[in-house]
Amino acid sequence: MANADTREKESQIPTNLRLLLILEEVARRGVAVKPSDLIESLGLAKPTIHRLLQTAETEGFLQRDLDGRSYGPGPRLRQLSVNTVSSEHLRTARLAILRGIADEIGETCNLAIPDREGMIYLDRVETKWPLRIQLPIGTQVPFHCTASGKMYLSTLRENTLDGFLSARKLNANTKKTITDPEALRAEIMNIAQRGYSTDDEEFMPGMTAVAVPVLDGHERLVATLSVHAPTQRHELESLMQFLSLLQFGATKISGLLAS
Repeated sequence: MANADTREKESQIPTNLRLLLILEEVARRGVAVKPSDLIESLGLAKPTIHRLLQTAETEGFLQRDLDGRSYGPGPRLRQLSVNTVSSEHLRTARLAILRGIADEIGETCNLAIPDREGMIYLDRVETKWPLRIQLPIGTQVPFHCTASGKMYLSTLRENTLDGFLSARKLNANTKKTITDPEALRAEIMNIAQRGYSTDDEEFMPGMTAVAVPVLDGHERLVATLSVHAPTQRHELESLMQFLSLLQFGATKISGLLAS
């Protein structure tokens, strides 16, 4: 009876829509998804799900998670999401928000998104000061020693964070970089509680930064909004005075995603 019900449900879903529904479900959940989860939520037969997952994996839209059984976004699906949020009308509105914040603070503002190996700068508005830190759009920076990266790490599930902390040695970019996994875990837990992240010369000597999350309609981090400055103009304590302005800007950018 169950197989008959599954076949009936599957027959109601057009063939050319099935793979799109799988990609939509993986993106909606925001975590790696098992085939059994998709069978239950979409009502497609097990052979169909496995065949479509194999196609999506082969073509780079999905990729297997660390457990070898679950699937998350692959490079092509992640690039699709970047292209979507970079569409001209959204980017124009985003840049207006970033420009307003950068003008008020007088320092460079960045919008960054997580990728597999680090945070990627999606948008930025540069300070007008001649002394500035050059990190152009498209630059990838590490998770463990940047304000935006640590902000992202603070939103991970515990087992995913465990995997990250145990996967490889944490490189010291500066003498202030946190390289002890347990010390970094404690820092990340603090970030999760307070809702913002800092970089006190951990990524680059002479640079401080503050980052806040940009959330989607499900309260999931989709990007980070940050400001960074040379220590000649702003020590970390000085930069913290702009936290509420960053949080207000992040809320406005979140509103753009929902519109």
